[in-house]
Amino acid sequence: MKKQLLWLLLPVLLAPLQALSAERIVTLSPHLTEWVYSLSAQDRLVGVSAFSDYPAQAAELPVIADYQGVDFTALMALEPDLVLAWGGGNKPQDIARLKSLGLEVYISQPQTLDDIGTELLEVAALTGQTDIGQTLVTGYRHELEKIKQQYQHLAPVKVFYYMWSQPLMTIGEGAWANKILASCGAESVFIDSPIDYPEVSVKQVLLRQPALLIAASDQSEETLEHFWTPHRSVIKAPLITADANALHRFTLRITQAIDTLCQRIDSYRQ
Repeated sequence: MKKQLLWLLLPVLLAPLQALSAERIVTLSPHLTEWVYSLSAQDRLVGVSAFSDYPAQAAELPVIADYQGVDFTALMALEPDLVLAWGGGNKPQDIARLKSLGLEVYISQPQTLDDIGTELLEVAALTGQTDIGQTLVTGYRHELEKIKQQYQHLAPVKVFYYMWSQPLMTIGEGAWANKILASCGAESVFIDSPIDYPEVSVKQVLLRQPALLIAASDQSEETLEHFWTPHRSVIKAPLITADANALHRFTLRITQAIDTLCQRIDSYRQ
């Protein structure tokens, strides 16, 4: 009886919280800007970080943070009642200062693909967009599970995944991209690296003989192939590209990017 009464009263109890949802939002990372748009709360977004370029309209908003840190004068002038920060990208001292100023600060720091859904639901609650958030996250998790079911039982493909060639940097076991590769039934040939983003030499790559080269780059495959051309007598692995913007931004677009990458990897599976 008490439980039934609680459920009946729940909408009434939550009403004040909805009324107190953030009205002036600032985001300090591109993925958080995109979350606000996904939740249809962009009319309350008053300031963003540099490189908040998706969707395109976000680029028109005042930029109050970049790789150098937060412009506190510009931020405070916007009078935000909610700041969305990135624990993995914003300076810890900047986040601490925001809190000391009495601002409500939400810290995003996804460690897994599922964390994106969990955190998006939390931001949805803070912005009074819980229903929209629940719908989005249900669809997101369904897409992730579908991809997982399709590839999890296949023999893993050993790949060399790299972000740029000067220096030649790849991924170790704890790197974000390895979680993506795992969804596709693939694995970095440098998964045994003691660090997550090691610099390696071309010789090291040649010795490990990956089955596939994956460049997380917006350059054309033809341009990227020039780097490997002098070594093609030793390494025959095909080269493909991955959508780095979508795969490394912790947003809902990641499922389509993962699905596309998985299909490309699968087409080369032995």
